[in-house]
Amino acid sequence: MDAGTAPVDFTGATPQPGALDIRWIHGSPSAKHNTDPDIQLHAYDEHTFILRQNMAINYEAPFLFLLMGNARAVLIDTGATASAEFFPLRRVVDELVAGWLARHPREDYHLLVLHTHPHGDHIAGDDQFAGRPGTTVVGADLATAWEYFGFSEDPDAVARVDLGGRVLECLATPGHHEAAVTFYDRWTGFLLTGDTVYPGRLYIQDWPAFARTIDRLIDFSERWPVTHVLGCHIEMTRQPGVDYPVRTTYQPDEPPLHLTVGHLHEIRAAIKEIGDRPSRRAYPLFVLWPNT
Repeated sequence: MDAGTAPVDFTGATPQPGALDIRWIHGSPSAKHNTDPDIQLHAYDEHTFILRQNMAINYEAPFLFLLMGNARAVLIDTGATASAEFFPLRRVVDELVAGWLARHPREDYHLLVLHTHPHGDHIAGDDQFAGRPGTTVVGADLATAWEYFGFSEDPDAVARVDLGGRVLECLATPGHHEAAVTFYDRWTGFLLTGDTVYPGRLYIQDWPAFARTIDRLIDFSERWPVTHVLGCHIEMTRQPGVDYPVRTTYQPDEPPLHLTVGHLHEIRAAIKEIGDRPSRRAYPLFVLWPNT
C-alpha cells in the first residue's frame, strides 16, 4: 500500500447496505439476435461486484463475485466458458481491479481465485488467469480446496480468508457436491452459497450431508448478520414452484437472485417433510432434486 493511501475500513459493526434491485440479463428469444453483454456487471458497492454470464454463451448463466480488500481481491468462481473470446472474464476482472486501484492506490495488489465447488460451470475460466502476475488460483477439487481451507483436518472448522481488513468466513458445506464451500463476507453480510441454495433446482448428491449443511447455515446465520443469501444461478420463474426447463436460454420471468435466511428455514422444513426417503419436490422458490 502506498504510504499516502489510507486503508478502507472494512470493520464496521454492521454489514454495509448496497443495492440489488436490478434486472439481471436473462437471455434473448433468439440467441442469433442476442443483445446482452457477454458479462453483466453490477457494482453492489464501491468494493463489491456481481457478474453474470450471458445465457447465449452458456445456458447455465452463472453468477460470480469479485470482492476487493486492502491487500488483495478475491474472485469467487470463474464461470462456464473457457474461451476469453466468448467470455472475457480476465479482461473484465482486470478492468475492475485497475479501476479500483486508481481510486485506492496500492502496491503489490494480489488476486485470489476461489470456488464454490468444482462443477464445470464454476471453474471453466480458471485458465484465463494462468500466468497473471500476482495471482493465486486455488483448485476447486476436494483435496486442493480442503487443504487450502484446512478442512482436511477439521471439516467443521470455519476458515478465515483476510483480504486486508475484509474477512471472509469459509465453511465446508457438502451435499450438492462433496467439495462445496460457502463464503460469508462480513462487509456486505452476503452468504455466498454456490449451488447449495439459490432460486432453482437444488441438485443434491448426498441427502444427509445436505441436511446437515442447511442446519449449519441456519446456525451460522443466527450468529452472524446475513443481509442476502446469494447462490450462483436463477432457474425458477415468478410462478411459485415452476422452474424453467434445463437448457433454457431465455428467462424473462425470473425472480430475484437474492434469498433470505427465511428461505434456509423453508428448505430445512422441506427436508423434514420429505424425511429419509428423498424425492423430488417443488416449493415456491426452489426445487429439491435428489440425485437418487
